[in-house]
Amino acid sequence: MAELNQQQVVDYIKGISVLELSQLVKALEQELGVSAAAAMPMAMPAGGGAGAGAAAPVEEKTDFTAILTDVGSNKINVIKVVREVTSLGLKEAKDLVEGAPKPIKEGIPKEEAAAIQKKFADVGAKVEIK
Repeated sequence: MAELNQQQVVDYIKGISVLELSQLVKALEQELGVSAAAAMPMAMPAGGGAGAGAAAPVEEKTDFTAILTDVGSNKINVIKVVREVTSLGLKEAKDLVEGAPKPIKEGIPKEEAAAIQKKFADVGAKVEIK
């Protein structure tokens, strides 16, 4: 099987529908264990290239992970907050809540992690920050 280059991948993405692109993003998030929202800041450095973007998280010790540890008694509201905080669909959010303890978001700043923790506390769930 021939290897694809970056331009071929870009051309493929340009040719698919928005729905197919959304499904592709979700599949990549699940397969690679990442969130598209968390990956976006790495793509933004100007002129640094991929090496500079990959080195930034190692230098800074400000990357945290929010982990849902306890759902509490109001599972529906917890699912709503998971959908609000992440870009997950209803089924994916429900699976995350039912599979707790699970990471909600990884590689986020301390301020965002604290905000996420507060949102979940407001609906009776517990989130641990690591």
